[in-house]
Amino acid sequence: MTTLTIAAAQSISIAGDVKANVSRHLRFMEQAADHGVQLLVFPELSLTGYERGLGRELAMRPDAEILMPLHDLAQRMGMTAVVGAPMFANDSNDVFIGALIIGNANGVGLYTKQHLHPGEEVVFTAGSRGVTVPVADMTVALAICADIVQLAHAAQAKQLKANVYAAGVLITKKAYSTETELLRTYATEHNMAVLMANHGGPTGGWSPIGQSAFWAEGGRLIVAAPGEGNLLVIATRDASQWSGKIVSVTA
Repeated sequence: MTTLTIAAAQSISIAGDVKANVSRHLRFMEQAADHGVQLLVFPELSLTGYERGLGRELAMRPDAEILMPLHDLAQRMGMTAVVGAPMFANDSNDVFIGALIIGNANGVGLYTKQHLHPGEEVVFTAGSRGVTVPVADMTVALAICADIVQLAHAAQAKQLKANVYAAGVLITKKAYSTETELLRTYATEHNMAVLMANHGGPTGGWSPIGQSAFWAEGGRLIVAAPGEGNLLVIATRDASQWSGKIVSVTA
């Protein structure tokens, strides 16, 4: 069993400023690389902030020029990064809440949120299929926010032979205990490791609580951020044992 290091990038987004958020993502990626991170997962819509009203205006394609620095750095660092953005995913004008997969061995990939939060359907179209990403000897299934409250979504990940379930989310204090208990349950019932990357500060009129976290297979909490802020929540598996740490990021 090879050593594996994965991390949640608990980032704070600047509303609607993709260029500035790309710069922040690059700093997260650089500091993650310093700690040997192979998979780095950002929160939902991390490149724009959770700005539903700007979703169509800010929507981009996976090969957008503004994203090239992220692609280049991921390739140089040998890292797979999953970043959140409103995306055009096909030849239509449909806009999706996307998790863009960059730097992986199979080229650029995209997961689109399957289960929309009420109100998101005004701007966004729901995705229709699960996506997995190979990282070292693991298969990672992706989720975005409201996906995680659908029991069938985690079950589908297991059917895809995933052994890591990685979610970019926006979770507030009110929902945190309920939704993280679901994630712990998935780790227990499906014997999958679970990584959750929450926003580290206010976005789109919401107040995420931070506290990004990682649970090992079987449901044991390995590491969780103490609260809000720009933080890396890092989990490392070595000889089948998981350990965790928190790293502050200057953004």
